[in-house]
Amino acid sequence: MDYTLIGFIVYLSLVLMVGFITYRINKSHSDFFLAGRRLNPWVVAFSERASGESAWLLLGLPGAALAVGFLATWAALGCVLGIIFYWFVIAKDLRIESERVNAITLPNFFAEKLGKGGKIIRFVATLIIVFFFTFYLAAQFSGAGKVLDVTFGIPVFQGMLIGAVVIIFYTMMGGFFAVAWTDFIQGIIMIGALVILPIVGLIELASDGYSLTDAVKIEGPDFASAVGGATGWVAVGVIVSGLSWFFGYMGQPHLLTRFMAIKDPAKLKISRRIAIAWAIPGFAGAMVIGLIGLSMYGKGSFEDVELIMPALAADLLPAWLAGVFISGAIAAMMSTADSQLLVISSSVIEDFYHKTLGREVTEKTLLNMSRLVTIAVGIFGFIVAVTSGELIFDLVSYAWSGLGASFGPALLLLLKWKKTNWKGVLAGMITGTVVTIVWSEIEFLDEALSVRFVSFVLAFIAVVTVSLVANGKNEERRGD
Repeated sequence: MDYTLIGFIVYLSLVLMVGFITYRINKSHSDFFLAGRRLNPWVVAFSERASGESAWLLLGLPGAALAVGFLATWAALGCVLGIIFYWFVIAKDLRIESERVNAITLPNFFAEKLGKGGKIIRFVATLIIVFFFTFYLAAQFSGAGKVLDVTFGIPVFQGMLIGAVVIIFYTMMGGFFAVAWTDFIQGIIMIGALVILPIVGLIELASDGYSLTDAVKIEGPDFASAVGGATGWVAVGVIVSGLSWFFGYMGQPHLLTRFMAIKDPAKLKISRRIAIAWAIPGFAGAMVIGLIGLSMYGKGSFEDVELIMPALAADLLPAWLAGVFISGAIAAMMSTADSQLLVISSSVIEDFYHKTLGREVTEKTLLNMSRLVTIAVGIFGFIVAVTSGELIFDLVSYAWSGLGASFGPALLLLLKWKKTNWKGVLAGMITGTVVTIVWSEIEFLDEALSVRFVSFVLAFIAVVTVSLVANGKNEERRGD
């Protein structure tokens, strides 16, 4: 009896059932996209964590640790610091202000909060979201194909197709309610995999008489170095590039909507504690999984390093438990992909069709259109996944940089700096997008200093500079 397969089928049945149950809860497009702002703090926290850490955490980061050793620590640390920062600095203000201006999407929040330039901000933001989320979504479908291939021998294309169909179906049926509650289940499975699998791996190494560091050193001293053997300014660049994952969290629409959806803003303190308590062992565990894989299998042992997690689970754990945790890897992809589908759909329907074009239709029509767009976007993301040869780590890094730089500086300054105006926000969005696209294409620049850092800093400067210049011109006109 294949217990791994049984565990996976039970899991898929569970998330599909959630989609059916939550179908009737959605009475409006606000319910579909934001659950009517009535989620409890536990669901918000687990949904934010599960959505934030996709195939990248279960497959991409362990794969990076397998490929470069302890050097990947800086990426993990940057992510944890980013999570802590935006839960403390962004969450509560965004929840309160988004309700005050009656905004259910990030682009609409920008437009309503600023008051001017709303149509162009919504339009540009929608284009940015659709562009970068297509790559992000493709990474999740690609991850599903990889896991199903290594676990059950299902060809990658068919695995992608299975993952895409399930995700699109329950997202289209249940909207944000389905996404949030399946995220809650998925977040529990993910953290179980990220804690238990590393512990079993460390016990296995200890039984052979090795510590993790000593075992990694056998593969070469650079693998045991936190800077990969680099020195001087090159080492500084390596550290900054890893830590630059920090900046992306402030600009991820699929995560920021979690803050907007909680019923009581005061309960965000509870959610924050849960989310941080999840993140620290989660990222540490992902790193350790990759390092244990490096120790046990050696460098170059996998043609695709991102297969290390399911391979390690299958080798070290009982079949039934491996099935549960491999389902956790699928869970990571689903929890992010469903959120991204919702964000793209909400941008197209709410920000572009409803607000920018000014089309007034019934709530039922908006809800049905949202479901149709969800299906269309899911199909497009699947096509990109099938035709792209990029690693999950690279796809997520690209989208993370683009979204983080395009929206992060604008949101942070809009919430914390009163001089921010619509021209500054627009300049920041365009700068973040253009720099990400251009810098990523120039290989020696991206190797010297990560696009995640450069694009955010330049976008931040653009928001501040253009806002100050525009405010100065307005004061001159008033003076005249």
